[in-house]
Amino acid sequence: MTDHYQQILDLCAPLPPLKTAVVHPVKANVLGAVVDAVTENLILPVLIGPRARIESAAAEAGIDIAAFEIVEAEHSHEAARKAAQMAAAGRVAAIMKGAIHTDELLGAVVRSDAGLRTEKRISHAFLMSIEDYPKPFIITDAAVNIMPDLAIKADILQNAINLWKVVFGFDQTPKAAILAAVETVNPRMQPTLDAAALCKMGDRGQITGAIIDGPLAFDNAISAAAARQKGIVSPVAGEADILLVPDIEAGNMLAKQLIFMGGADSAGIVMGARVPIMLTSRADNRRARLLSCALAVLVAGARARGDLK
Repeated sequence: MTDHYQQILDLCAPLPPLKTAVVHPVKANVLGAVVDAVTENLILPVLIGPRARIESAAAEAGIDIAAFEIVEAEHSHEAARKAAQMAAAGRVAAIMKGAIHTDELLGAVVRSDAGLRTEKRISHAFLMSIEDYPKPFIITDAAVNIMPDLAIKADILQNAINLWKVVFGFDQTPKAAILAAVETVNPRMQPTLDAAALCKMGDRGQITGAIIDGPLAFDNAISAAAARQKGIVSPVAGEADILLVPDIEAGNMLAKQLIFMGGADSAGIVMGARVPIMLTSRADNRRARLLSCALAVLVAGARARGDLK
């Protein structure tokens, strides 16, 4: 198996570490992840939260945080608000989730007065690598948008395309599969109607940078043999780089099945804001946390170069 994990970390080697707001890092495992990322020269952390609890968590973990900047915040709500303000002011270039609920953190990011919103809806993308598939691929959205409509799916897809290009090259064209339970359009199944519309939006330039096809069932998207057996002729079938799921339930279950039963490497990042946002989970292993940081470094680097708007 190609070590895509190391390849992605190697892409970050020429880039400077990313000044990152770590929101409410009051748990030992969060600070452990921060130290790992610092050791790999991926981030320069700014710890935002109650100083006493941060220092207690560091003592519990046996971690020396004397060199890290700490910004006092009374509670998690204030920590999220301060992180968003610092990002909007350019004082940090990324945000990392600590011991705080995802909706609480993103609520601060998407506030109209936060200054971090773009014209795109924010969305989450998992970059995954698994032994039984020949290349890394993206699953989206498995963490943020619950039941996206067509317009939101268009933004989710564009965000995923942008992420893929950041990692694999802006001169490359990913293949995006719009997933549904079946590979034919069925008026009673909204995901198949959305898939057909998204394909036409790609044809009309409303979504750019990818070859798009759907609806495709999961087996057809990742297996050329399965597609042939069903008589599907598609430039995407069996070769998908991006899997757009119909809703958060499907995406979350698919991603976690691949991680916990398939042994997939994974990294998660939120796209669509003015800075990358790392939504690490308590269940993430060290590789997943470092990969998420690496994606944030690459996204921020692309934005600084003007490759990513």
